[in-house]
This record gives sequence, structure tokens and C-alpha cells, in this order.
Amino acid sequence: MEQLISLCKRRGFVFPSSEIYGGMAGVYDYGHYGTLLKDNIRSAWLRHMIQLREDVVGLDSAIFMHPTTWKASGHVDGFNDPQVDCRNCKARFRADHILEDFGVSADKTSIDFINLELNKLRDQKKLLCPNCGKAELTEARVFSMMVKSNLGSPVDVLDEENVVYLRPETCGGIYLEYKNTIDSVHPKLPFGIAQVGKAFRNEIAARQFIFRTREFEQMEMQYFHKKEQTKDVFERWQDARWKWYLTYGISNEKIRWFKHEKLAHYASEAYDIEYNFSGLDGFKEVEGIHARGDWDLSQHSKFSGVDLSYFDEETKERFIPHIVETSAGLARQFLMFIDNAYQEEQTENGDTRVFLKLHPALAPIKCAVFPLLKNKPELVAKAREVFLSLRTKFMCEFDDNGNVGKRYRRQDEIGTPFCVVVDFDTLGENPELLDTVTIRDRDTGEQERVAISELESYIENKLK
Repeated sequence: MEQLISLCKRRGFVFPSSEIYGGMAGVYDYGHYGTLLKDNIRSAWLRHMIQLREDVVGLDSAIFMHPTTWKASGHVDGFNDPQVDCRNCKARFRADHILEDFGVSADKTSIDFINLELNKLRDQKKLLCPNCGKAELTEARVFSMMVKSNLGSPVDVLDEENVVYLRPETCGGIYLEYKNTIDSVHPKLPFGIAQVGKAFRNEIAARQFIFRTREFEQMEMQYFHKKEQTKDVFERWQDARWKWYLTYGISNEKIRWFKHEKLAHYASEAYDIEYNFSGLDGFKEVEGIHARGDWDLSQHSKFSGVDLSYFDEETKERFIPHIVETSAGLARQFLMFIDNAYQEEQTENGDTRVFLKLHPALAPIKCAVFPLLKNKPELVAKAREVFLSLRTKFMCEFDDNGNVGKRYRRQDEIGTPFCVVVDFDTLGENPELLDTVTIRDRDTGEQERVAISELESYIENKLK
């Protein structure tokens, strides 16, 4: 993981947020190439969800929602993690993570059970602070993951009368706009609503780089259907989402299904797609697919007093639809694709070449254009002409800094599939090669001579 983190900072993918002031744990900024990569992943997901389907529509709901939203969903009372503190070093930890290190599964268990298990370890002199090693951990207590704020006049104390929440997940906005979507777009069951947006969680211990952060983006789709369709809908979305990963270069060997045995009270089925991260000790969740029943719409109908049922014109039935949800964290997808793409190979001269073998559709830069020499104005002018033409079609970069070999290395590390070099043959030194350029393939290192007039179509075909 250290190599990936170093690459991400060195090449402008990810930076620790507020680093000049010492940083903030679990908060990161995305640099130029990180922004482009995120945008490409987001676009690929939206294309899969909306553009290539007729049964899913889009949404961009607000981060702030009426506070009752989160009472109805159960987040205000139940969106908690068990926290322990170290009296010696003042560090905070999730109690269930500490128990996991001892082989005790404590996910979705009561605080009483967690403290019982912690006390067993304490009696055995095994309960030590992971940070300082002292036997000074407190009992576990409930820690709310909801990030509180207020709108309007500032107040010193946030209570039930003035508090609003930064949404902990994006699906709440989908449920609130379900009725407006039906009334405006008139979709027929089954149909889905998809969106990408920010969410916020007050994690006790954000960790593992951008895998778990306090501010993140979710890519979520809620698919509404009749109860009797749940099994078929669930399996179809499992198949669709699995194939999406394969489309963008993730092999069958790198991902797997994890079936949840402990389910939320409203759920009938829950699976995760897990990816085998090289730097995170194996398989970790990158997406969840859950059968949520009719609980969400029923709760919001109950708390709001608004009828959220669906009327089937064919059967003349009125009912609350059931929901199958797919939910993926954009940052986790980002980390997965970077991890999967990272390659090292030995060159003939004994050096190590590092490159990101990203799927061309996801690569931040599709093509880089170089003049062979920066001190030859005629080469620079021709290279800029080629660059200005290509950038109207692709995300391109012009680079004349350093020798060509160093430029190749820079582009390799940001995952650029193709590098175009304008040389003296381009200008007609060899008349047979006039108005041609050398194009180099990132993955193979092979070079090919291509006419400038054919360059755009050449790259387009390679990017498919």
C-alpha cells in the first residue's frame, strides 16, 4: 500500500487534506489526475446504470434533508459504532475491530456483548492499546456516526429542535424523491433510480488510506419492484454488476461474492462484491447488493403521512414496492482500479518501470503529445498543432519537459495509454514519413508509425 500511496501523491492523484496545517485524519483531496480518474469511474457507472438501460433514471438529491428523514430510517437512534478510548495515549478505536483481531465477530452485536468479550480479554491481560501497548482501554460505549450541523442562525448547542444532519448515505434522497420521480417521469415497475453523491460519516477511526474516510461519494441505485420479483431482480443485478467489473479490467480471480449471514431486520438477502487488495490484507468490500423489502418506503410513508404506494394500471393493485439496492463507494472503486492497474517490470538496462495498466476508458489522460526536442521550435510548433487537434476529442496532455524517456515514465505512472512523438521525420526529413508520428503503447512499449490524418481514428479504435 505504501507504494500506491506514494504514487498517488507524487503523481497528483490523492493528497492528504489540509496537509499544510497538519492534515485531518480520514479526509483526502483529489489532485488533477485523481479528479479525472474519479470522473471517468463515475461516468462509466452512470453509463452502465442509465445510458445503456431503459429502466433506470437519474437523480441528484440534496446533502441536507429534513431531519425526520433520518428518524424514519433509523439512523438517529441506530447508526452507531462501539468506541473505546485509551486513557494513556487518548487514542480512539472501534471496539468491534479490536475484537476481530482476537477472532471474535462483533459486527451488529449489542454493546453488552462487546463489553462482555472485552472484559474476558481484560481478565486475560490481553486487552492492550493498539497504539501505545498499555492496558488502559475503557469500556465500550455507543458512538453516533451522524455528522450534525444546523441551518440558519448558528447555535452553540445542537439539539433535536435545531439539528440537521449531513447525510450518512445517499439512498435517503432517492426514497424522498421516489414519488416525484413517478409523477414526473412516469416509469413503470420495475424501475430504478440512480445517483452519485457525497455522504459523511463520523468514523471513530478512519483508516486504510481512502478505503475508509469521513467524507466520501456513493454510487447507489435503488430498484423498485413487486415482492414476487425480488429473487429474479436480485440475481439479474448480481450478474450485471459482476460483469461491469470484468468490463473495466478486473479479473474473475480478483473479486468474489461474500454472503451476509447477519442481516438487517428489513433485509431478505445481502451480498458484497469483494476485491483482493494487494495492500489491505486480502479481500475487502467494494460494493453491496441488498434486498431491502418495502421497509424504507413504508417508514417514510408512515413518518411523512404521504402515500408512497404504487398503483399498477394493469392489475389495478396498489402496494408499496420492494427494493433491491446496489451501493458502491467511489473512493473504494478508485483504490481498487489503481491497485489492479499497478505494474512493475524490469527493463533491459536493469531499471524498474512502474506503470498503471488502467482500462483506456478510465485512464485520466488518453494521449500525451511530445516534441522530440524542446529546443527545436519547428518540432514544438508541430507537436502543439497535433495536441490542439487531438484535445478536442480526447483528454490529452502536451509535455516537452526532459528527455523522451523521462516523459514516457511520467505518463506510464499516470496510466496514459498512448504517447505521440513528433520528430524530424514528421517534418519531412524522410519524405516517405512526412506528416506521420510515432505512437507508443503503454502496456507493450511497442511503437508504430501513424499518419497524423489517421491519428484520431487510430486512438478512438484503441479506446473502445
